Amino acid sequence: MNSPENLLLKNATVVNPESSQVADVLIQNGKITEVAAHIENSEAHIIDLKGKFIFPGFIDLHVHLREPGQEEKETLATGLAAAVHGGITAVCSMPNTNPITDNEYFIKFLVDKAWEINKAKLYPIGAITKQSKGEEISEIVSMIRAGAMAFSDDGLPLENMLVLRRALQYIQPYNKPIILHCENKHLSLDGSMNEGELSTILGLPGIHRACEEASIAQSIEVAKYFGRIHIAHVSTKGSVEIIRLAKQRGIAVTAETAPHYFALTEKDVNNYNTNAKMNPPLRTEEDRRAIIEGLRDGTLDAIATDHAPHAVDDKNKEFNLAAFGIIGLETSVMVTMQKLVQEEGFPLELIAKICSTNPANILGVHSGHVKAGYVADLTVINKEANWEVKDYQLYSKSKNTPFIGMQGKGKAFMTIVNGKIAWQEKV
Repeated sequence: MNSPENLLLKNATVVNPESSQVADVLIQNGKITEVAAHIENSEAHIIDLKGKFIFPGFIDLHVHLREPGQEEKETLATGLAAAVHGGITAVCSMPNTNPITDNEYFIKFLVDKAWEINKAKLYPIGAITKQSKGEEISEIVSMIRAGAMAFSDDGLPLENMLVLRRALQYIQPYNKPIILHCENKHLSLDGSMNEGELSTILGLPGIHRACEEASIAQSIEVAKYFGRIHIAHVSTKGSVEIIRLAKQRGIAVTAETAPHYFALTEKDVNNYNTNAKMNPPLRTEEDRRAIIEGLRDGTLDAIATDHAPHAVDDKNKEFNLAAFGIIGLETSVMVTMQKLVQEEGFPLELIAKICSTNPANILGVHSGHVKAGYVADLTVINKEANWEVKDYQLYSKSKNTPFIGMQGKGKAFMTIVNGKIAWQEKV
């Protein structure tokens, strides 16, 4: 991030969740000090961003960076570089590393190494239970002191509701979110794609929507009495309806979805495309529409990528045996701009809310606005830029994404972290 400490961003449209305006933004010593129609500062490095849009820095609540233990798939360095390349200023790293991130020493390792890499910010997520086995609560307090921002057992659902109750009660004084992968494994039958007509035609075992919906409903009923939960990667219409009702009942629940759930459907699995294999799986067009409406009306609070890098050999095998997951850090902004803004007419203020402000509020960090006094984490977008996803242009160590070859309009132009330019498109 070799850029001047003082930046003056001129003539851009500044997008906040409440409103947008054409304005200048002055950044000094890593913080936004002024946002106004016309700013003069002879000591600042001036960048003319006419025609561009300055958003509060996008925060990704759900990322797998694989280090330690699976560096052949991704490292902190490649993952955090991919994040800023995609317009993401901060990422939450999931604990399913090897070993599991379930103690303060691994949290400190991640925090210190991310600081040295100096790209996107890293907000580590610790495991709820020791070794993510779903049995004994981890040393949550010591992990919070070391820098853990949230807790999750990630792809291993917390099926014992007594453990969830105790985790919620234990963490309540610290106001940190419990993030849940909601899946009833007893209903999933070792499936590999959405259960339905297409899975029958392809001869693949299915994962029924009830696996997700039943687990969400159960977890929400526990949260009603014992604390707040955050639901990861929502994929079905029924899940959206359950979460909407819970919010109407005043239950402390937030939820995220991923770009692939509002951009793709189970039809993208045709020809046994393992780069379209993820868990939860791609669903139907009806589910895709429900996800979009859930984002539009606030039922779904955030967009998170569930960035899951895999080596070529993990995906280049029979569909049933291939690994679940796709990368998403570098395609999230582009897919969001194309599918939600260009095609669905989402206002830019709503994009700021679901990509930055809401994630910041969920984590409890002072971010999510382009206003004086806030840290200068900014995502600058060229709304009119045409793009095509090409694998050789990706910074991520892995290339497992079904978006290769997709085209659209709207992409990151510059990523600013702590007031310094972490990445900028070459012009």
